[in-house]
Amino acid sequence: METWMLIAFDSTQQALRAEMLLEYADIEIDLFPTPKEITAGCALSIQFPPNELESVQTIIEQEQVEIRGIYFKDSTEGYKSIENRR
Repeated sequence: METWMLIAFDSTQQALRAEMLLEYADIEIDLFPTPKEITAGCALSIQFPPNELESVQTIIEQEQVEIRGIYFKDSTEGYKSIENRR
C-alpha cells in the first residue's frame, strides 16, 4: 500500500473520539503508536490513506476534534506536517 498519512493528538480521549468518527464515516484507518519523530502528548495516532485527506479534514473540523497535526511520511526526511508539503 502507498504511504499513509497520520493524525497526531495531544490526548488519548481525542484520538479515540476521532477513531470513532472516522470509522463511522467508513474511512479506512489504523490506530497506530505515534512515531518518535512527532512530538505529541498522546501515544496514539491514526493512519489513513492519502486519498481520504479531504474527508478526514472535514470531519476533524466539523466535529471540533483537537489534533496536534496531520503528517505524511517523506521517503528521505521522515514525517512532515501537511502544512509544509509544498
